[in-house]
Amino acid sequence: MNNSKRLLSVDALRGFDMVLISGGGAFIERLEGVTGISWIDSVARQLKHPAWNGFTFYDFIFPLFLFTAGIALSYSLCSGLEKGLSKKTLYKKALRRAIILIILGILDKNIPLDIFDPAHIRYGTVLGRIGIATLATTFLFLNFRVRSLFFWVAGILIMYCAALLLIPVPGYGAGDLSFEGNLVGWFDRTFMPGRLLQKTYDENALLTQFPAMCLTILGSVAGTVLQSKITEHKKLLQLYGMGVAGIVSGLVWNSFFPVNKHLWSSSFILLTAGMAFAFLATFYWVIDVRGIKKWTFFFKVIGMNALVIYLMVRFIDFDYSSKLLFSGFYGHLADKWHPACNALGSLALQWIILYILYRKKIFVKV
Repeated sequence: MNNSKRLLSVDALRGFDMVLISGGGAFIERLEGVTGISWIDSVARQLKHPAWNGFTFYDFIFPLFLFTAGIALSYSLCSGLEKGLSKKTLYKKALRRAIILIILGILDKNIPLDIFDPAHIRYGTVLGRIGIATLATTFLFLNFRVRSLFFWVAGILIMYCAALLLIPVPGYGAGDLSFEGNLVGWFDRTFMPGRLLQKTYDENALLTQFPAMCLTILGSVAGTVLQSKITEHKKLLQLYGMGVAGIVSGLVWNSFFPVNKHLWSSSFILLTAGMAFAFLATFYWVIDVRGIKKWTFFFKVIGMNALVIYLMVRFIDFDYSSKLLFSGFYGHLADKWHPACNALGSLALQWIILYILYRKKIFVKV
């Protein structure tokens, strides 16, 4: 391994992802039907989730988040090993991180939190999923070689697919992948405590933890490639190669196990993992190989405080603040432009706060 200093491309990629989560996605989505330009409308429609089966670019955002968490984790673990930390110490750090993220996730999704009414608390959360995925990946990364990690991913995805296709669901039978009859929903209704997001199931609950963690495992593989002593050219070949393999495998698997974000289907995992490898390779090539870096500053500021911006947009009403501060300017435009302009103002306010933290070198990590 080379030194474990994380590359600018990693922070830029994470920042790109967080921009779409925090406000950039809302800005683009609100442009649909406003500009009269067909390709903008097409892009805007990609920022909405499909009702069930199928795929839009917006479905890629959370998987990319899990993938980049795996990249960052590989750097952290390699750095810890280089400093002489024991596996036991690294396990404890991973467990502590997972517990904190699970707690923060529950707070995030249940504010105001009524601890005296646990039946109505939602326990399946985005941050909790990241915590569990990084905990599992820590154990695997520290005990298995990269080739073995691929076998773990393959085994998890094959078993998950087999379970959903072969285990009969009471009242529906085996292989029912509909909204009402899938195994994930039945499992959640039967074993998951608290409130389910979609009433009959929760896409961040129990069974879907297994395929989702594969994205973080593969992210750790990508981080290993970036830290390896091979040439930049070989790193790009490996990253793009894994990207193509993932996308092709996901599309092939889609023929009998449809791409579905709600179910975190195996085809969905491979498709988004392939895209994540390809995006990482492209960012790495442009930023760290070609040295074209000036454009990355906007994303770097966000990417280095990803947890802050994720929670900040939950607890602070930036849309309201944007309206108070900027409606006097965009109010002179036609009404159809107001939602998009307000979303852009909201994103600007978030970035300013993160920029202040960046200048003061305040980076919140778990």
